[in-house]
Amino acid sequence: MNRREFLRTGTGVLATAGLAGSGLAADGKAETAPTPLRAAAKAVQDAKRAKLAALRELGPTITDFELRRKKKIPGKCAAFYIDDVIFLFHDLVDKNPKSCWSHPFFAHLKKAWENYGVKTQLNLFYRDDFYYGVRESLFSLKNVPETWRDEFQSAKEWLRFGFHSIQEFPDYPWLNASYDDVALAWKMISGEVARFAGPGMWARAVTPHWGPISREGCLALKDGGAKVVWVSRGKRWEYNGDPSILPYGHAARLENHRKPESAIYWRGGSGDDISVSACGYNHLDADQVEKTRGLYNWIHDRATGVNFRAFTSGGPLLNLYPLKDIVPCFDRAGEPEFFCYATHEQYFFSHYFMYQPEYVAKTLASGKWMHDHGYSFIFLEDSVD
Repeated sequence: MNRREFLRTGTGVLATAGLAGSGLAADGKAETAPTPLRAAAKAVQDAKRAKLAALRELGPTITDFELRRKKKIPGKCAAFYIDDVIFLFHDLVDKNPKSCWSHPFFAHLKKAWENYGVKTQLNLFYRDDFYYGVRESLFSLKNVPETWRDEFQSAKEWLRFGFHSIQEFPDYPWLNASYDDVALAWKMISGEVARFAGPGMWARAVTPHWGPISREGCLALKDGGAKVVWVSRGKRWEYNGDPSILPYGHAARLENHRKPESAIYWRGGSGDDISVSACGYNHLDADQVEKTRGLYNWIHDRATGVNFRAFTSGGPLLNLYPLKDIVPCFDRAGEPEFFCYATHEQYFFSHYFMYQPEYVAKTLASGKWMHDHGYSFIFLEDSVD
């Protein structure tokens, strides 16, 4: 199974407000929920849950906090972001079009903006990965020229570039990260964005690659200018040294430079191979995160000064579902006051072995659903004060 497609908590989960998760359609009849593309057998998932239950349960990482709410509520708004972005810039540089809008990826985002008002945050890798070949690994954001800087500036109203990771692998790059590593990566990526895209294009909402990040890493993000950071959710268990409870290689990631806050939790959601996952400092218990989900609320951690919130509102992660299920997934999610959803970049490209020909259609279908249901788009960072 391709590790790149593994998803962060909640973004593939359908259950939310109203009818979501009830098993009933609007007419009261039983309905069948759309099935994620990587759903695992219930028996497999039950066995994993049983292993977790045998471990020592830990308390929450964030205990000195306050719930905050946006002072001026803008009405029903949505936010959209795309993770794992680097193929796009590699392809753009290779093709070197006069206009970036002639590249089909940027073109479809521009169409979503013009037709439905979709604002997009692209979360970047600094460089391509050796996983895809030696020559590919030589490409980085340093190779992006300033050719399209004016065009990016003209899109400032609807396009932002954000922090994600240095590269795709290893998994869990920020789980046990030092302050210096995160601060340096932030400086490297944001510096290149400022150079090739100009001022005002850097996003201040952060989804760390693979999700978890250390306490030191959270502080580095805040000091760099991040306004809000993604969180995982649920109970935490102490990792007992048994690598069989985690996917291959993940136990080593947890143990390498292990931080006191590093633990494991039930990710669930999409029913895939990483239902049991590592979690870091940016982890809330279920009660905490529910107070931020689909709302203009967030958790302010007094101990670090960092703002945390759920980045999901119960809708689908677009690359997890076929086109025919995108609208039903959104329908089941209800209409929260704030709706955030996402996808991953690589499924757009035909050379990627998990290529999805419906990628563009799914972006446009989700934007149309938001538009037709009265949502205006904002950037994710604008969901907090």
